[in-house]
Amino acid sequence: MNNQNQLYDIGVIGLGVMGKNLALNIADNQYKVAAFDLDEHKVQDTVQQEERERKQYLKQVTEPRILGCNNLSEMLSKLEKPRVLLLSVPAGAPVDGVCKSLIEAGIESDDIVIDTGNSLWTDTVEREQRYNKDFLFFSCAVSGGEVGARFGPSLMPSGSLTAWNRIEPIWQAIAAKVDAKTGLPIERFEPGNPVTEGEPCTTYIGPAGSGHYVKMVHNGIEYADMQLICEAYQLLNQGLGLSPAKVGDVFERWNQGSLNSYLMEISADVLKQADPLTGAPLVEMILDKAGQKGTGLWTAVSSLQIGCPAPTIAEAVYARAISTQKGQRQQLSQLLSGPNETLKLSDPQAFIDQLENALYCAKVSCYAQGFQLMAMQAKEQAWQLDFAEIAKIWRAGCIIRATFLQSITQAYQQDSKLENLLMAESFAKGLSDKQNDWRIAVSTAVMGGIPAPCISSALAYYDSYRSATLPASLLQGQRDYFGAHTFERTDKPAGEKYHLNWSSDRSLNKV
Repeated sequence: MNNQNQLYDIGVIGLGVMGKNLALNIADNQYKVAAFDLDEHKVQDTVQQEERERKQYLKQVTEPRILGCNNLSEMLSKLEKPRVLLLSVPAGAPVDGVCKSLIEAGIESDDIVIDTGNSLWTDTVEREQRYNKDFLFFSCAVSGGEVGARFGPSLMPSGSLTAWNRIEPIWQAIAAKVDAKTGLPIERFEPGNPVTEGEPCTTYIGPAGSGHYVKMVHNGIEYADMQLICEAYQLLNQGLGLSPAKVGDVFERWNQGSLNSYLMEISADVLKQADPLTGAPLVEMILDKAGQKGTGLWTAVSSLQIGCPAPTIAEAVYARAISTQKGQRQQLSQLLSGPNETLKLSDPQAFIDQLENALYCAKVSCYAQGFQLMAMQAKEQAWQLDFAEIAKIWRAGCIIRATFLQSITQAYQQDSKLENLLMAESFAKGLSDKQNDWRIAVSTAVMGGIPAPCISSALAYYDSYRSATLPASLLQGQRDYFGAHTFERTDKPAGEKYHLNWSSDRSLNKV
Protein backbone atom coordinates (compact mmCIF):
# COMPACT_ATOMS: atom_id res chain seq x y z
CA MET A 1 0.00 0.00 0.00
CA ASN A 2 1.20 3.49 -0.80
CA ASN A 3 2.51 5.25 2.29
CA GLN A 4 2.13 8.76 0.91
CA ASN A 5 -1.23 9.91 2.19
CA GLN A 6 -1.64 12.49 -0.57
CA LEU A 7 -1.34 9.85 -3.33
CA TYR A 8 -3.66 6.97 -4.09
CA ASP A 9 -2.97 3.50 -5.47
CA ILE A 10 -5.70 3.18 -8.09
CA GLY A 11 -8.43 5.24 -9.71
CA VAL A 12 -11.91 3.86 -10.37
CA ILE A 13 -13.93 5.58 -13.10
CA GLY A 14 -17.61 4.71 -13.22
CA LEU A 15 -19.40 4.10 -9.93
CA GLY A 16 -22.44 2.13 -10.97
CA VAL A 17 -23.22 -1.19 -9.32
CA MET A 18 -20.00 -2.90 -10.42
CA GLY A 19 -17.66 0.09 -10.18
CA LYS A 20 -18.75 1.09 -6.69
CA ASN A 21 -18.43 -2.44 -5.36
CA LEU A 22 -15.05 -2.99 -6.97
CA ALA A 23 -13.85 0.26 -5.37
CA LEU A 24 -15.07 -0.89 -1.95
CA ASN A 25 -13.48 -4.32 -2.45
CA ILE A 26 -10.14 -2.72 -3.36
CA ALA A 27 -10.36 -0.48 -0.30
CA ASP A 28 -11.06 -3.49 1.91
CA ASN A 29 -7.77 -4.96 0.73
CA GLN A 30 -5.78 -1.97 2.00
CA TYR A 31 -5.38 -0.06 -1.24
CA LYS A 32 -6.35 3.61 -1.42
CA VAL A 33 -8.85 4.47 -4.15
CA ALA A 34 -9.56 7.71 -6.02
CA ALA A 35 -13.09 7.54 -7.44
CA PHE A 36 -14.92 9.47 -10.16
CA ASP A 37 -18.25 9.37 -11.95
CA LEU A 38 -20.03 11.88 -14.15
CA ASP A 39 -22.91 11.61 -11.67
CA GLU A 40 -21.65 13.35 -8.53
CA HIS A 41 -24.36 11.63 -6.48
CA LYS A 42 -22.74 8.27 -7.23
CA VAL A 43 -19.40 9.64 -6.06
CA GLN A 44 -20.97 10.84 -2.81
CA ASP A 45 -22.81 7.55 -2.33
CA THR A 46 -19.59 5.55 -2.72
CA VAL A 47 -17.63 7.78 -0.32
CA GLN A 48 -20.45 7.69 2.23
CA GLN A 49 -20.81 3.92 2.07
CA GLU A 50 -17.06 3.52 2.62
CA GLU A 51 -17.32 5.81 5.63
CA ARG A 52 -20.27 3.88 7.10
CA GLU A 53 -18.57 0.53 6.64
CA ARG A 54 -15.25 1.80 7.99
CA LYS A 55 -16.87 3.11 11.17
CA GLN A 56 -18.91 -0.05 11.66
CA TYR A 57 -16.33 -2.72 10.82
CA LEU A 58 -12.92 -1.00 11.00
CA LYS A 59 -13.01 1.22 14.07
CA GLN A 60 -9.22 1.31 14.19
CA VAL A 61 -9.04 2.85 10.68
CA THR A 62 -9.73 6.57 10.86
CA GLU A 63 -8.65 7.88 7.46
CA PRO A 64 -10.93 7.54 4.41
CA ARG A 65 -9.86 4.81 2.02
CA ILE A 66 -11.77 6.26 -0.94
CA LEU A 67 -11.38 9.82 -2.22
CA GLY A 68 -14.15 11.30 -4.35
CA CYS A 69 -12.82 13.35 -7.28
CA ASN A 70 -14.61 16.16 -9.12
CA ASN A 71 -13.00 15.50 -12.50
CA LEU A 72 -10.43 13.35 -14.28
CA SER A 73 -7.67 15.93 -13.98
CA GLU A 74 -8.02 15.91 -10.21
CA MET A 75 -8.00 12.12 -10.22
CA LEU A 76 -4.77 11.99 -12.23
CA SER A 77 -3.13 14.41 -9.82
CA LYS A 78 -4.04 12.18 -6.86
CA LEU A 79 -2.60 8.91 -8.20
CA GLU A 80 0.84 7.45 -7.69
CA LYS A 81 2.81 7.11 -10.96
CA PRO A 82 2.73 5.14 -13.11
CA ARG A 83 -1.01 5.51 -12.63
CA VAL A 84 -3.51 2.65 -12.64
CA LEU A 85 -7.10 3.47 -13.65
CA LEU A 86 -9.97 1.00 -13.65
CA LEU A 87 -12.88 1.73 -16.00
CA SER A 88 -16.31 0.40 -15.06
CA VAL A 89 -18.44 1.93 -17.78
CA PRO A 90 -20.82 0.45 -20.39
CA ALA A 91 -19.17 -1.32 -23.33
CA GLY A 92 -18.80 0.49 -26.63
CA ALA A 93 -18.63 4.26 -27.13
CA PRO A 94 -18.45 5.12 -23.38
CA VAL A 95 -15.10 3.32 -23.10
CA ASP A 96 -13.62 5.37 -25.94
CA GLY A 97 -15.19 8.51 -24.52
CA VAL A 98 -13.40 8.05 -21.19
CA CYS A 99 -10.12 7.17 -22.93
CA LYS A 100 -10.24 10.39 -24.98
CA SER A 101 -11.10 12.41 -21.88
CA LEU A 102 -8.12 10.92 -20.06
CA ILE A 103 -5.83 11.91 -22.93
CA GLU A 104 -7.16 15.46 -22.71
CA ALA A 105 -6.67 15.42 -18.91
CA GLY A 106 -2.98 14.60 -19.27
CA ILE A 107 -2.60 10.84 -18.93
CA GLU A 108 0.96 9.61 -19.61
CA SER A 109 2.31 6.85 -21.82
CA ASP A 110 3.25 4.48 -18.98
CA ASP A 111 -0.09 4.85 -17.19
CA ILE A 112 -2.46 1.86 -17.28
CA VAL A 113 -6.15 2.02 -18.20
CA ILE A 114 -8.12 -1.17 -17.49
CA ASP A 115 -11.47 -1.82 -19.18
CA THR A 116 -13.54 -4.07 -16.90
CA GLY A 117 -16.82 -3.89 -18.83
CA ASN A 118 -18.40 -6.54 -21.07
CA SER A 119 -16.60 -5.32 -24.19
CA LEU A 120 -16.55 -7.32 -27.41
CA TRP A 121 -13.11 -8.93 -27.56
CA THR A 122 -12.31 -7.58 -31.02
CA ASP A 123 -12.96 -4.04 -29.75
CA THR A 124 -10.38 -4.65 -27.03
CA VAL A 125 -7.77 -5.69 -29.61
CA GLU A 126 -8.44 -2.54 -31.62
CA ARG A 127 -8.26 -0.30 -28.54
CA GLU A 128 -4.89 -1.62 -27.47
CA GLN A 129 -3.53 -0.68 -30.89
CA ARG A 130 -5.34 2.65 -30.98
CA TYR A 131 -4.17 3.95 -27.63
CA ASN A 132 -0.71 2.39 -27.33
CA LYS A 133 1.02 5.75 -27.88
CA ASP A 134 -1.03 7.48 -25.20
CA PHE A 135 -1.13 4.88 -22.41
CA LEU A 136 -1.15 1.13 -21.75
CA PHE A 137 -4.66 -0.08 -22.56
CA PHE A 138 -5.42 -3.25 -20.64
CA SER A 139 -8.59 -5.26 -20.19
CA CYS A 140 -10.03 -7.44 -17.48
CA ALA A 141 -13.35 -9.21 -17.77
CA VAL A 142 -15.18 -9.48 -14.45
CA SER A 143 -17.74 -12.10 -13.43
CA GLY A 144 -19.73 -12.39 -10.23
CA GLY A 145 -22.29 -9.61 -10.37
CA GLU A 146 -22.80 -7.12 -7.57
CA VAL A 147 -21.89 -9.47 -4.70
CA GLY A 148 -18.87 -10.83 -6.54
CA ALA A 149 -17.54 -7.36 -7.26
CA ARG A 150 -17.93 -6.43 -3.60
CA PHE A 151 -16.52 -9.52 -1.92
CA GLY A 152 -14.50 -11.37 -4.57
CA PRO A 153 -15.13 -11.76 -8.31
CA SER A 154 -13.55 -14.00 -10.91
CA LEU A 155 -11.15 -11.86 -12.95
CA MET A 156 -9.95 -12.58 -16.50
CA PRO A 157 -7.19 -10.08 -17.38
CA SER A 158 -5.44 -9.85 -20.75
CA GLY A 159 -3.09 -7.55 -22.60
CA SER A 160 0.31 -6.04 -21.81
CA LEU A 161 2.44 -8.15 -19.47
CA THR A 162 3.98 -4.93 -18.18
CA ALA A 163 0.53 -3.79 -17.10
CA TRP A 164 -0.30 -7.18 -15.60
CA ASN A 165 2.87 -7.25 -13.51
CA ARG A 166 1.90 -3.84 -12.12
CA ILE A 167 -1.68 -4.73 -11.16
CA GLU A 168 -1.31 -8.43 -10.29
CA PRO A 169 -0.99 -7.89 -6.50
CA ILE A 170 -4.23 -5.87 -6.44
CA TRP A 171 -6.06 -8.40 -8.59
CA GLN A 172 -4.95 -11.36 -6.49
CA ALA A 173 -6.06 -9.53 -3.36
CA ILE A 174 -9.57 -8.64 -4.56
CA ALA A 175 -10.38 -11.87 -6.43
CA ALA A 176 -12.52 -14.64 -4.99
CA LYS A 177 -10.56 -17.40 -3.24
CA VAL A 178 -10.90 -21.18 -3.22
CA ASP A 179 -9.49 -23.76 -0.85
CA ALA A 180 -6.47 -25.28 -2.59
CA LYS A 181 -7.24 -28.81 -1.37
CA THR A 182 -10.98 -29.02 -1.93
CA GLY A 183 -11.50 -26.47 -4.70
CA LEU A 184 -14.44 -25.06 -2.73
CA PRO A 185 -15.03 -21.29 -2.45
CA ILE A 186 -13.88 -19.45 0.65
CA GLU A 187 -16.78 -17.04 0.99
CA ARG A 188 -17.02 -13.72 2.79
CA PHE A 189 -19.88 -11.27 3.06
CA GLU A 190 -18.56 -8.85 5.68
CA PRO A 191 -16.98 -5.51 4.66
CA GLY A 192 -13.45 -4.91 5.85
CA ASN A 193 -12.67 -8.59 6.33
CA PRO A 194 -11.05 -9.81 3.10
CA VAL A 195 -10.00 -13.41 2.52
CA THR A 196 -6.21 -13.56 2.45
CA GLU A 197 -5.75 -17.32 2.12
CA GLY A 198 -6.56 -19.74 -0.69
CA GLU A 199 -6.07 -19.66 -4.44
CA PRO A 200 -7.19 -16.39 -6.08
CA CYS A 201 -9.66 -16.69 -8.94
CA THR A 202 -7.60 -14.68 -11.37
CA THR A 203 -4.80 -15.52 -13.78
CA TYR A 204 -3.22 -13.81 -16.76
CA ILE A 205 -5.21 -15.11 -19.73
CA GLY A 206 -3.06 -13.89 -22.63
CA PRO A 207 -2.75 -11.15 -25.26
CA ALA A 208 -5.26 -8.35 -25.75
CA GLY A 209 -8.81 -9.58 -26.26
CA SER A 210 -8.26 -13.10 -24.92
CA GLY A 211 -9.65 -12.27 -21.47
CA HIS A 212 -12.83 -10.77 -22.87
CA TYR A 213 -13.17 -13.74 -25.24
CA VAL A 214 -12.89 -16.19 -22.33
CA LYS A 215 -15.48 -14.15 -20.40
CA MET A 216 -17.74 -14.11 -23.47
CA VAL A 217 -17.64 -17.91 -23.62
CA HIS A 218 -18.21 -18.01 -19.85
CA ASN A 219 -21.40 -16.04 -20.44
CA GLY A 220 -22.42 -18.33 -23.30
CA ILE A 221 -22.05 -21.32 -20.97
CA GLU A 222 -23.98 -19.34 -18.36
CA TYR A 223 -26.87 -18.85 -20.83
CA ALA A 224 -26.98 -22.59 -21.49
CA ASP A 225 -26.60 -23.59 -17.84
CA MET A 226 -29.51 -21.35 -16.85
CA GLN A 227 -31.70 -22.66 -19.67
CA LEU A 228 -30.91 -26.28 -18.77
CA ILE A 229 -32.12 -25.64 -15.22
CA CYS A 230 -35.24 -23.90 -16.55
CA GLU A 231 -36.06 -26.89 -18.76
CA ALA A 232 -35.70 -29.24 -15.80
CA TYR A 233 -38.05 -26.95 -13.86
CA GLN A 234 -40.69 -27.06 -16.62
CA LEU A 235 -40.50 -30.85 -16.82
CA LEU A 236 -41.02 -31.16 -13.07
CA ASN A 237 -43.60 -28.38 -12.79
CA GLN A 238 -45.77 -28.87 -15.87
CA GLY A 239 -44.83 -32.49 -16.52
CA LEU A 240 -45.07 -33.97 -13.04
CA GLY A 241 -47.31 -31.28 -11.55
CA LEU A 242 -44.87 -30.33 -8.78
CA SER A 243 -45.37 -26.88 -7.30
CA PRO A 244 -42.52 -24.36 -7.69
CA ALA A 245 -41.66 -24.82 -4.01
CA LYS A 246 -41.54 -28.60 -4.43
CA VAL A 247 -39.26 -28.21 -7.44
CA GLY A 248 -37.17 -25.93 -5.26
CA ASP A 249 -36.87 -28.78 -2.78
CA VAL A 250 -35.72 -31.09 -5.58
CA PHE A 251 -33.14 -28.55 -6.71
CA GLU A 252 -31.87 -28.16 -3.14
CA ARG A 253 -31.33 -31.89 -3.01
CA TRP A 254 -29.60 -31.92 -6.39
CA ASN A 255 -27.38 -29.09 -5.16
CA GLN A 256 -25.92 -31.47 -2.59
CA GLY A 257 -24.49 -33.70 -5.32
CA SER A 258 -22.72 -33.44 -8.68
CA LEU A 259 -24.98 -30.55 -9.76
CA ASN A 260 -23.81 -28.32 -6.91
CA SER A 261 -23.50 -24.78 -8.26
CA TYR A 262 -24.40 -21.17 -7.60
CA LEU A 263 -27.06 -21.26 -10.34
CA MET A 264 -28.71 -24.35 -8.86
CA GLU A 265 -28.64 -22.76 -5.42
CA ILE A 266 -30.29 -19.52 -6.50
CA SER A 267 -32.80 -21.36 -8.71
CA ALA A 268 -34.03 -23.25 -5.65
CA ASP A 269 -34.24 -19.97 -3.76
CA VAL A 270 -36.24 -18.29 -6.54
CA LEU A 271 -38.68 -21.20 -6.78
CA LYS A 272 -39.36 -21.21 -3.02
CA GLN A 273 -39.98 -17.45 -2.89
CA ALA A 274 -43.58 -16.28 -2.40
CA ASP A 275 -44.80 -13.12 -4.11
CA PRO A 276 -44.96 -10.31 -1.49
CA LEU A 277 -48.05 -8.88 -3.23
CA THR A 278 -50.23 -11.93 -3.81
CA GLY A 279 -48.72 -14.75 -1.79
CA ALA A 280 -48.52 -16.88 -4.93
CA PRO A 281 -45.19 -18.39 -6.00
CA LEU A 282 -43.17 -15.42 -7.28
CA VAL A 283 -41.96 -17.35 -10.32
CA GLU A 284 -45.58 -17.64 -11.49
CA MET A 285 -45.99 -13.87 -11.28
CA ILE A 286 -42.86 -13.07 -13.30
CA LEU A 287 -43.56 -12.53 -17.01
CA ASP A 288 -41.92 -15.28 -19.07
CA LYS A 289 -39.96 -12.96 -21.37
CA ALA A 290 -36.19 -13.30 -20.90
CA GLY A 291 -33.76 -10.47 -21.52
CA GLN A 292 -30.17 -10.61 -22.71
CA LYS A 293 -27.23 -8.23 -22.99
CA GLY A 294 -25.51 -9.79 -26.00
CA THR A 295 -22.62 -11.90 -24.71
CA GLY A 296 -24.47 -15.18 -25.25
CA LEU A 297 -25.33 -14.03 -28.77
CA TRP A 298 -21.68 -13.10 -29.39
CA THR A 299 -20.66 -16.60 -28.28
CA ALA A 300 -23.13 -18.29 -30.64
CA VAL A 301 -22.05 -16.04 -33.53
CA SER A 302 -18.37 -16.73 -32.82
CA SER A 303 -19.01 -20.48 -32.85
CA LEU A 304 -20.66 -20.16 -36.27
CA GLN A 305 -17.90 -17.94 -37.63
CA ILE A 306 -15.11 -20.26 -36.59
CA GLY A 307 -16.99 -23.47 -37.37
CA CYS A 308 -17.07 -24.84 -33.83
CA PRO A 309 -20.23 -26.77 -32.87
CA ALA A 310 -21.90 -25.15 -29.87
CA PRO A 311 -25.56 -26.08 -30.37
CA THR A 312 -26.55 -25.93 -26.70
CA ILE A 313 -25.25 -22.39 -26.30
CA ALA A 314 -27.01 -21.35 -29.52
CA GLU A 315 -30.26 -23.00 -28.40
CA ALA A 316 -30.08 -21.09 -25.12
CA VAL A 317 -29.95 -17.83 -27.09
CA TYR A 318 -32.85 -18.98 -29.26
CA ALA A 319 -34.84 -19.93 -26.15
CA ARG A 320 -34.53 -16.37 -24.86
CA ALA A 321 -35.50 -15.04 -28.27
CA ILE A 322 -38.63 -17.20 -28.51
CA SER A 323 -39.60 -16.24 -24.96
CA THR A 324 -39.89 -12.63 -26.10
CA GLN A 325 -42.51 -13.64 -28.68
CA LYS A 326 -45.17 -13.76 -25.97
CA GLY A 327 -48.02 -12.56 -28.17
CA GLN A 328 -47.40 -15.13 -30.88
CA ARG A 329 -46.99 -17.90 -28.32
CA GLN A 330 -50.33 -17.02 -26.76
CA GLN A 331 -52.06 -17.10 -30.17
CA LEU A 332 -50.39 -20.31 -31.30
CA SER A 333 -51.14 -22.04 -28.02
CA GLN A 334 -54.78 -21.90 -29.12
CA LEU A 335 -54.06 -23.10 -32.68
CA LEU A 336 -51.39 -25.78 -32.45
CA SER A 337 -52.25 -29.15 -30.96
CA GLY A 338 -49.96 -31.36 -28.92
CA PRO A 339 -49.96 -34.00 -26.21
CA ASN A 340 -51.20 -33.39 -22.71
CA GLU A 341 -48.32 -31.74 -20.83
CA THR A 342 -48.97 -33.75 -17.65
CA LEU A 343 -46.73 -36.79 -17.84
CA LYS A 344 -48.30 -40.09 -16.85
CA LEU A 345 -45.38 -41.92 -15.25
CA SER A 346 -45.58 -45.05 -13.17
CA ASP A 347 -42.67 -43.96 -11.00
CA PRO A 348 -42.29 -40.16 -10.78
CA GLN A 349 -39.39 -40.38 -8.32
CA ALA A 350 -37.45 -42.56 -10.76
CA PHE A 351 -37.94 -39.91 -13.43
CA ILE A 352 -36.70 -37.18 -11.07
CA ASP A 353 -33.52 -39.21 -10.56
CA GLN A 354 -33.18 -39.77 -14.31
CA LEU A 355 -33.63 -36.07 -14.95
CA GLU A 356 -30.87 -35.29 -12.44
CA ASN A 357 -28.50 -37.49 -14.45
CA ALA A 358 -29.73 -35.96 -17.71
CA LEU A 359 -29.03 -32.47 -16.41
CA TYR A 360 -25.53 -33.47 -15.38
CA CYS A 361 -24.82 -34.99 -18.81
CA ALA A 362 -26.18 -31.95 -20.63
CA LYS A 363 -24.06 -29.70 -18.42
CA VAL A 364 -20.88 -31.65 -19.32
CA SER A 365 -21.81 -31.45 -22.99
CA CYS A 366 -22.36 -27.69 -22.71
CA TYR A 367 -18.99 -27.08 -21.04
CA ALA A 368 -17.30 -29.28 -23.65
CA GLN A 369 -18.73 -27.00 -26.33
CA GLY A 370 -17.50 -23.87 -24.56
CA PHE A 371 -13.97 -25.14 -23.97
CA GLN A 372 -13.72 -26.45 -27.52
CA LEU A 373 -14.75 -23.02 -28.80
CA MET A 374 -12.04 -21.34 -26.73
CA ALA A 375 -9.49 -23.86 -28.01
CA MET A 376 -10.37 -23.27 -31.66
CA GLN A 377 -10.29 -19.48 -31.27
CA ALA A 378 -6.98 -19.72 -29.40
CA LYS A 379 -5.49 -21.65 -32.30
CA GLU A 380 -6.84 -19.08 -34.75
CA GLN A 381 -5.39 -16.15 -32.75
CA ALA A 382 -2.18 -17.91 -31.62
CA TRP A 383 -3.20 -17.55 -27.96
CA GLN A 384 -1.71 -19.95 -25.42
CA LEU A 385 -4.72 -20.49 -23.19
CA ASP A 386 -4.31 -22.58 -20.05
CA PHE A 387 -7.65 -24.34 -19.68
CA ALA A 388 -6.84 -25.84 -16.30
CA GLU A 389 -6.22 -22.31 -14.98
CA ILE A 390 -9.38 -20.99 -16.65
CA ALA A 391 -11.46 -23.72 -15.01
CA LYS A 392 -9.76 -22.94 -11.69
CA ILE A 393 -10.62 -19.24 -11.74
CA TRP A 394 -14.27 -20.10 -12.47
CA ARG A 395 -14.58 -22.20 -9.28
CA ALA A 396 -15.54 -19.16 -7.20
CA GLY A 397 -16.66 -15.59 -7.71
CA CYS A 398 -18.29 -16.05 -11.11
CA ILE A 399 -21.90 -16.88 -11.99
CA ILE A 400 -21.18 -20.42 -13.25
CA ARG A 401 -19.12 -21.35 -10.20
CA ALA A 402 -19.64 -24.99 -9.33
CA THR A 403 -17.84 -27.93 -7.73
CA PHE A 404 -18.09 -29.51 -11.19
CA LEU A 405 -15.31 -27.15 -12.33
CA GLN A 406 -12.84 -28.92 -10.04
CA SER A 407 -13.28 -32.02 -12.23
CA ILE A 408 -12.66 -29.95 -15.36
CA THR A 409 -9.53 -28.49 -13.78
CA GLN A 410 -8.25 -31.97 -13.01
CA ALA A 411 -9.05 -33.20 -16.53
CA TYR A 412 -6.91 -30.47 -18.10
CA GLN A 413 -4.17 -30.88 -15.50
CA GLN A 414 -3.93 -34.54 -16.50
CA ASP A 415 -3.92 -33.70 -20.23
CA SER A 416 -3.32 -30.07 -21.19
CA LYS A 417 -3.71 -30.97 -24.89
CA LEU A 418 -7.20 -32.41 -24.42
CA GLU A 419 -9.04 -31.65 -27.68
CA ASN A 420 -12.52 -32.14 -26.27
CA LEU A 421 -13.69 -32.45 -22.67
CA LEU A 422 -15.67 -35.56 -23.66
CA MET A 423 -12.32 -37.30 -24.25
CA ALA A 424 -11.39 -37.06 -20.57
CA GLU A 425 -11.77 -40.55 -19.11
CA SER A 426 -13.79 -39.39 -16.11
CA PHE A 427 -16.33 -37.53 -18.23
CA ALA A 428 -16.49 -40.17 -20.97
CA LYS A 429 -17.29 -42.83 -18.38
CA GLY A 430 -19.76 -40.62 -16.50
CA LEU A 431 -21.73 -39.78 -19.64
CA SER A 432 -21.62 -43.36 -20.90
CA ASP A 433 -23.01 -44.61 -17.59
CA LYS A 434 -25.79 -41.99 -17.44
CA GLN A 435 -26.67 -41.54 -21.10
CA ASN A 436 -29.67 -43.86 -20.95
CA ASP A 437 -31.29 -41.65 -18.29
CA TRP A 438 -30.49 -38.67 -20.54
CA ARG A 439 -32.35 -40.31 -23.42
CA ILE A 440 -35.33 -41.13 -21.21
CA ALA A 441 -35.55 -37.50 -20.08
CA VAL A 442 -35.38 -36.17 -23.66
CA SER A 443 -37.86 -38.70 -25.04
CA THR A 444 -40.23 -38.06 -22.14
CA ALA A 445 -40.10 -34.33 -22.84
CA VAL A 446 -40.75 -34.89 -26.55
CA MET A 447 -43.67 -37.27 -25.99
CA GLY A 448 -45.08 -34.93 -23.36
CA GLY A 449 -44.89 -31.90 -25.66
CA ILE A 450 -42.60 -30.01 -23.25
CA PRO A 451 -39.83 -28.08 -25.02
CA ALA A 452 -36.32 -29.00 -23.91
CA PRO A 453 -34.10 -27.49 -26.62
CA CYS A 454 -30.90 -27.35 -24.58
CA ILE A 455 -31.11 -30.78 -22.95
CA SER A 456 -31.92 -32.37 -26.32
CA SER A 457 -29.33 -30.41 -28.34
CA ALA A 458 -26.67 -31.39 -25.79
CA LEU A 459 -27.61 -35.04 -26.38
CA ALA A 460 -27.41 -34.53 -30.15
CA TYR A 461 -23.91 -33.09 -29.67
CA TYR A 462 -22.93 -36.17 -27.65
CA ASP A 463 -24.40 -38.55 -30.23
CA SER A 464 -22.78 -36.71 -33.11
CA TYR A 465 -19.34 -36.99 -31.56
CA ARG A 466 -19.74 -40.67 -30.72
CA SER A 467 -20.70 -41.36 -34.37
CA ALA A 468 -17.71 -42.44 -36.43
CA THR A 469 -19.84 -41.94 -39.56
CA LEU A 470 -22.33 -39.11 -40.16
CA PRO A 471 -24.70 -38.50 -43.11
CA ALA A 472 -22.51 -35.63 -44.30
CA SER A 473 -21.53 -37.99 -47.13
CA LEU A 474 -25.02 -37.56 -48.58
CA LEU A 475 -24.81 -33.82 -47.97
CA GLN A 476 -21.56 -33.63 -49.95
CA GLY A 477 -23.22 -35.62 -52.72
CA GLN A 478 -26.06 -33.10 -52.77
CA ARG A 479 -23.62 -30.18 -52.92
CA ASP A 480 -21.69 -31.77 -55.76
CA TYR A 481 -24.95 -32.52 -57.62
CA PHE A 482 -26.33 -28.98 -57.67
CA GLY A 483 -23.15 -26.92 -57.39
CA ALA A 484 -20.18 -29.05 -58.46
CA HIS A 485 -18.64 -28.43 -55.04
CA THR A 486 -16.64 -31.71 -55.23
CA PHE A 487 -16.08 -34.31 -52.54
CA GLU A 488 -13.33 -36.44 -51.03
CA ARG A 489 -13.39 -40.24 -51.09
CA THR A 490 -13.00 -42.71 -48.23
CA ASP A 491 -10.66 -44.88 -50.31
CA LYS A 492 -8.36 -42.10 -51.53
CA PRO A 493 -5.80 -39.83 -49.80
CA ALA A 494 -7.18 -36.91 -47.80
CA GLY A 495 -7.34 -33.68 -49.75
CA GLU A 496 -7.98 -35.26 -53.16
CA LYS A 497 -11.17 -33.78 -54.66
CA TYR A 498 -13.59 -35.52 -57.05
CA HIS A 499 -16.64 -34.48 -59.09
CA LEU A 500 -19.30 -36.66 -60.69
CA ASN A 501 -20.89 -35.49 -63.94
CA TRP A 502 -24.42 -35.95 -62.63
CA SER A 503 -26.28 -34.51 -65.65
CA SER A 504 -24.43 -36.33 -68.46
CA ASP A 505 -22.46 -39.58 -68.50
CA ARG A 506 -22.01 -39.75 -64.72
CA SER A 507 -18.29 -40.11 -65.09
CA LEU A 508 -16.01 -39.44 -62.13
CA ASN A 509 -13.28 -36.84 -62.47
CA LYS A 510 -10.45 -36.01 -60.14
CA VAL A 511 -10.34 -32.23 -59.72
